[in-house]
Amino acid sequence: MNNGRMWLVVNPTVGIPIFLGAVAVGSFAVHVAVLSNTTWVDDFLSGRPLGSSAAIESPTNLAEKASGVQTSQVQIGDLKDGATVVLPDGRRARLVIEEPALETARVEKPPTAPN
Repeated sequence: MNNGRMWLVVNPTVGIPIFLGAVAVGSFAVHVAVLSNTTWVDDFLSGRPLGSSAAIESPTNLAEKASGVQTSQVQIGDLKDGATVVLPDGRRARLVIEEPALETARVEKPPTAPN
């Protein structure tokens, strides 16, 4: 054992329980972090399809992400018109929500040989 001399300083009846306790606390902390920061674990454990209980992005969340500042008030009309975001310091920002443009593939016919 490479570190066998450690047990000359620390009694094994004290050192081994402390080491195993530290491993258990670390493992517990990792599991709590995974369960509290993901949505797919709850779906997996309950047998639902993954992503079925994921939070739907609300316009408020989209506005907060776009502005980089937590908004205090969001006024939303029709989503096609966008949204007005009122920042905590009173400034207003206009958030425009556009649907992605769909590009259609252009298929060109190969040239035909003259007869």
